[in-house]
Order: sequence, then C-alpha cells, then structure tokens
Amino acid sequence: MSVQGVLEPLDTVRAELEELYRDLHVHPELSHEEHRTAGLVAQRLRADGFEVHEGVGGTGVVGVLADGEGPVVLLRADMDALPVLESTGLDYASTATSADGEPVMHACGHDVHVTALLGAAHLLAEGSQHWSGTLVALFQPGEEHGDGAQRMVDDGLADLIPSPDVALGQHVLVAPAGHVGTRSGPVLSAADSLRVTIHGRGAHGSMPHVAVDPVVVAATAVVALQQVVSRDVAPTEPAVLTVGSIRAGTTANVIPDTAELLINIRTYDDDTRQVVLDGIDRVVQGICAAAGTPHPADVERYQSHPLTDNDAATTQRVHEAFSAVFGDAVVELPLQSASEDFSDVPPRSGSRTRTGASGAPTPRSTAGRRRRAASASCRSTTRRPSPPSSSPPSTPG
Repeated sequence: MSVQGVLEPLDTVRAELEELYRDLHVHPELSHEEHRTAGLVAQRLRADGFEVHEGVGGTGVVGVLADGEGPVVLLRADMDALPVLESTGLDYASTATSADGEPVMHACGHDVHVTALLGAAHLLAEGSQHWSGTLVALFQPGEEHGDGAQRMVDDGLADLIPSPDVALGQHVLVAPAGHVGTRSGPVLSAADSLRVTIHGRGAHGSMPHVAVDPVVVAATAVVALQQVVSRDVAPTEPAVLTVGSIRAGTTANVIPDTAELLINIRTYDDDTRQVVLDGIDRVVQGICAAAGTPHPADVERYQSHPLTDNDAATTQRVHEAFSAVFGDAVVELPLQSASEDFSDVPPRSGSRTRTGASGAPTPRSTAGRRRRAASASCRSTTRRPSPPSSSPPSTPG
C-alpha cells in the first residue's frame, strides 16, 4: 500500500472536511437519534462507491468497498452526542435541543470521528489504485449509552460484511496538540453503572425514632464505599468508584421510604471488576442490615462497557505505520479511565484482532502544521488545563 499516494489529495479536500466537521458540530444528535448524521454518512459513502447498509441497529450505517484481493479492514466511528449545554463560545457552537428540550452538544468529539472516517473513506476510494483488499466503514450509534455496538451486532452486522481481519477504532483525547497514540493491551477501562435502592421506613421528620431513615443509610454507604478501592483492590491494580447521584425524598420534614444511589466503576481486568462489584454489594447490604432496613437493598447493574484490550501484534503494526508518517509525534498512551463499547464489535463480526488508536485534539492555530503530517515540529505544550471531555467548554479544535 502506498500511504503517500492515498494521502496526496488531502489538501484538496481539507477545507470541505473542516466544513463537514462544523456542520456536524452544529447539528448534534443524541444516542439512537442520529438520523440526520446517518443520512449524511450514507449519502457520502454512496457517492464514493461504497455498498451501503442503513438502519443497522437502529441508525447505524455500514459501507463496504471491495478493491481486489487483500485483507478486510474495519474502521469505526461513533456518531452520537451528549445532553450538554455548549459553552465554548465558538461561532459554530451548538444551540440544538432534543425533542424533550434538552441541550445537545458534541462534547466527546464524535463529530471529529465521523469527519475523520468519512475523509479516510473518500481518500481510500479515490486512491484505490494504491491499495487492495476490502474496507468496511462502520458508523455506530449509541456509544454514549454503551449499547450501540451490540445493537448493530444483534441486527445482523456479521451477515452484512465480510469477516474483518482487523478492526480499528480511534478517539480524540485531551492531550498536547499534534500527537497520536497507541497502547498494547488494556487501554480503555471497562465500566459498569449500578442503581442501588435502599428500602427504609418513612415517617414524619419529627418522629425519626419510628422510622428507618434511608437517607442516613445512603449517606453512610457513600462514605463506606470509598474503602472498596482503597482496601479491597490491590494497590497495583487501578480502579475507580464514583457515587454520582443520591436521591431521596421530596420535602424537608418527611423521612422517605427509599433512597437511590447511582454508582459508576472503572476497572481493567475481570478479577478486579468482580472484586469491586462484590465489595459494593457487601458494603451496601451490611449497612442496611446494621440499620435494620425492612428489606435488603436492590443492586441493579443497568449499563456496562467492555474493556478495550488491544491486540499486541496489531497495535505494533499500527504504531509502526504511525511512526512512518508522524515521526516523533507518536506516543504510547497511558491507561485511560474513559470507556466505550467498540470492543463489542470485533469478536462478534469475525475479526481476529482489534486495536484502538487515539489522536489528541489540535487547536485551530496548528492547522498549517497539521498539513505537514503532524511532524515533530507540530508538538505543543498546554499552558492551562484543557476542559475535560464531555464538559460544556470541551471542543477538539
């Protein structure tokens, strides 16, 4: 494959791709509502000669471009946005709202992912004389819900595409501009979200002695749960436990019957994951028993993201390819506590290997340096902390 031959027309389409990115940023759509984005994707893939399958797993789009003998490579981009009110101040900032009136923003960079994959698909289609094989361009809905990849698989993805030899995903990250990175083995954490319902006995606030106060039980549990990672998990194993929500009652002078905790955990191997899950159940049920609640707590795992565990041989090939083009701008990624569901695709679509490659966001001021293939001279340092991904002021560039 001639990489330079494929990339040669890049400067002629760059302005159009940047305009596409702005259009996607202005028109974000929530998980499984990506109808406009999916339509735009399908239209562009067809114009580039792809066989296109729409409505896969709801709003997913898959394009297949066969170009003679060779490997089958699947490239994936996620399409959905978040219910976030944008505060970037950009002249193309989103003012979109959902059908329910929620603000919507591409705060996690999926507009960049869609643009990048459409750009790659176009360049590979135009430069088909420089490579041979089959390209599968997969545009996935519902990554933020953690179920979009599985929905595509359940909707017969494996029957629509040839079995991939390798599946590649990417993600923009908050990092110094002008870098790309890979990592062998675990790179993005597994994530589990749990809903814990504590059952108490309600009463008027003036008579706490006849109640079993679920608010006090929940508050005790929030503090005690912090010991699961610090005392149950080995110090050499990274893990995160966050209680992101506590809800109970409606007024100041009434002790409610129930309290609810929403908990999120991040882990990097199955054993640690189970230790944390078991610890949550043990701590919560123990506190409920000590408080004399009328029923054990209900612990429901309502959302999960798989571990992204990169194949070593494939990651090495990606690293070598990046190094040949980007030089010293290629870095080894540290472990990321972010999570996603891309790893649901490869084992269920027949792919033997998989990897995730991540690029750092690049400010507009480095556009000229991007044209020089992110060489070592394009590296920059950050003088102030960048906004975290998925926050209102977050933007890739």
